[in-house]
Amino acid sequence: MADVLLKAVDLKKYFPVKSGILNRQTQYVKAIDGVSFEVYRGEVFGIVGESGCGKSTLGKVICKLEEKTSGEIYVGGQEISSLTKKEMRDLRKKIQMVFQDPYASLNPRMSIRDIVAEPLIIHKLSEGKEDIDKKVVELLRMVGLDSYHAQRYPHEFSGGQRQRIGIARALAINPEIVIADEPVSALDVSIQSQVLNLLTELKKDLNLTYIFIAHDLSVVEHISDRIGVMYLGNFVEIADKYELYKNPLHPYTQALLSAIPIADPTLKKERIILKGSIPSALNPPSGCKFHTRCRHVMDICKVETPRKREVGENHFVFCHLYND
Repeated sequence: MADVLLKAVDLKKYFPVKSGILNRQTQYVKAIDGVSFEVYRGEVFGIVGESGCGKSTLGKVICKLEEKTSGEIYVGGQEISSLTKKEMRDLRKKIQMVFQDPYASLNPRMSIRDIVAEPLIIHKLSEGKEDIDKKVVELLRMVGLDSYHAQRYPHEFSGGQRQRIGIARALAINPEIVIADEPVSALDVSIQSQVLNLLTELKKDLNLTYIFIAHDLSVVEHISDRIGVMYLGNFVEIADKYELYKNPLHPYTQALLSAIPIADPTLKKERIILKGSIPSALNPPSGCKFHTRCRHVMDICKVETPRKREVGENHFVFCHLYND
């Protein structure tokens, strides 16, 4: 069996909403609402969905940049909720994150040398200034930059170069898991391919495991091994990428894939247009959250939350159309 490196069980993250004269808590934004999944060692697990579906929040909760509301997260078989600060620092050596916006994720007052060296200093992985400088140069060269770039500042770099610096910083402490939160969405298309190829090469060279978050289905297909499709705080389908793109089963997945442009104008495919807009996470629909936009909606969809069903080898769908 494949080695499970990370596992989430019934993970929830609710953000309180306060209102009124007394600023009392009145509602919750259910950003993540009972998510369960596994990530195997050495794979790229892609997470895709519309803006606002909870993808980025899920990544931050796994990294403990946001505290979960409930549920369990296991890393290497260890549940991380009750870890002390010291134990949590050790865990951060295993999980690092590459952020979406390369213009906001780097401190403009720090040189590139100091940005990349910071994790080495915090985790005491260096033996003095010379050792730090040597490791910083190695990391910069690993991501396609030169040694003289270490003395420059973030404003002197393009978006693609800044994202390479963010990747170098994430790799400084030899993590096992890298969570890439839409790492190419802010970049030009030509630069996107360069960064994706770099991530692929680093994965092979360093034996990394990725959680790759994106809204671009073509990008996710290019880099991922398995893909989870999210809708309004929950997964609706999880499958191997070839199986998912060849045989999408959930109506939402089918609609997403129908929107991918085809380069050949002689080929035509059915375009599935979803009705309405995505509901609010403040007051999500009962039962299946997608039932308000689904063309196959049944009465049971409006009242009962669909459970996880395995419809093929490692192909899971959360839909009443596939009841036993």
